[in-house]
Amino acid sequence: MVTMLKDLKAERGFYRALVSVSGPIMLQNFLISSLSFIDTLMIGQLGSVQIAGVGLANQVFFLTILFFFGIGSGASIFIAQYWGKGDTASIHAAMGVALTTSFIGAAAVSTVSMLLPHHVMSIFSTDPQVIELGASYLRIVALSYLFTSISFIFSTSLRSMRMAKYPLVSTACSLTVNVLLNYLLIFGKFGFPAMGVRGAALATVISRGLELVIILSLTYGKRTPAAGVLRVFFSYDRKFVKKFFRTAFPVICNELVWSLGMVVYKIVYARMGTEVIASANVSEAIQSLFFVIYIGTGNGSAVLIGNKIGSREYDTARRYARRFLLLPVLVGLFIGILMAICAPLVTRAFNIEQEIIQITIRSLRVLALLIPIRGLTIHLIIGVLRSGGDTTFSFILELTSVWGIGVPIVLFAGLVLNLPIYYVYLLLGFEEVFKAAAGILRFRSGKWLNDLTEDIPPPESQVISASGTEIP
Repeated sequence: MVTMLKDLKAERGFYRALVSVSGPIMLQNFLISSLSFIDTLMIGQLGSVQIAGVGLANQVFFLTILFFFGIGSGASIFIAQYWGKGDTASIHAAMGVALTTSFIGAAAVSTVSMLLPHHVMSIFSTDPQVIELGASYLRIVALSYLFTSISFIFSTSLRSMRMAKYPLVSTACSLTVNVLLNYLLIFGKFGFPAMGVRGAALATVISRGLELVIILSLTYGKRTPAAGVLRVFFSYDRKFVKKFFRTAFPVICNELVWSLGMVVYKIVYARMGTEVIASANVSEAIQSLFFVIYIGTGNGSAVLIGNKIGSREYDTARRYARRFLLLPVLVGLFIGILMAICAPLVTRAFNIEQEIIQITIRSLRVLALLIPIRGLTIHLIIGVLRSGGDTTFSFILELTSVWGIGVPIVLFAGLVLNLPIYYVYLLLGFEEVFKAAAGILRFRSGKWLNDLTEDIPPPESQVISASGTEIP
């Protein structure tokens, strides 16, 4: 602990690099979380059943975006290390594998969601009204998954190369349009039809299509290193694919087992009552606003540590990792106190019953207690273990903690003991405690640090110069 405290007195360049990488990511996720909050707030004006229906329908996107996150995280491990090494050719190869995989996954999920929305919704709820509203939303919004599959990989790749300002710009423009269209299409303002939850879905599709156009325009218009010609992204060979998935597949599995666990939590909350799932959706929308710092620093730490490993500065990478294990705990104490204080004020902005407001306030205060340790586990898994290529251990840790501890707790506490949801949240804290303890032991063993840039012959690649010509 003394060593870790000393490590906080870092050289000035460290914190400058952290802010330059994490700041745009933090702001981008604040905008995304703000949209989620505003979406929930607007839909909440229609009623708690609408909140429940849209919230459960968005579990499909939650699963899909975490699939993209798993692929993107796997790619970013390589990209960050290759960027530190200066190997643009292999960066394009990693992007190509990620783009192919994410688009195929998005196409499958979109097809099922558009053709069988009622069947999908019946997995999450038994309330006919919730199922009907959720299905009408899901059938439309599913098209946006295709757009996101591409924009997400380009955004992740640019962040791994310390170019987070471009994803920030595309997200800001997209979310501005989304909020405006939500207002027009949900409530039927200025001559537009009042479409309710279907209007929210259509607004999402349009804004995510716009986000894709903007991120591609910036990537190629600014001649970034991610701007390869199309054939370059698909020039990877079998050896590269094998090494990519040896590292990335555990990350994808990690995200899937975690997200499926979170879906089980939501299913349990829905079985506990419509007012419970409505409260859970509101709580998560509010909590995400306070969690953006961790999303920024967690991803920023992965980039900084990965860059140092790629440039073979291993001692510096270890020193950075120690800092990123202490910083989130200290920051989390402040965030938790702030969220607990603001809980009564924020929840009253929603048009929901007084009972749901009280449940949500208590839930937020319990979640505030857990923020420091959740921040630690995010940085352990995403920032440290994954950046060092220790993805198999991360997957085993997530699988054990979610399905060995979290899911049994939520099933027993929510459906057998019938505890209030805020007590269920408190008991779920044991999952985070286990994850933190096991992750710290792994970090101290030193086995997490692996240089993935070794022994891979880079495939043929080109980048686009400022004149528009290909550079071999």
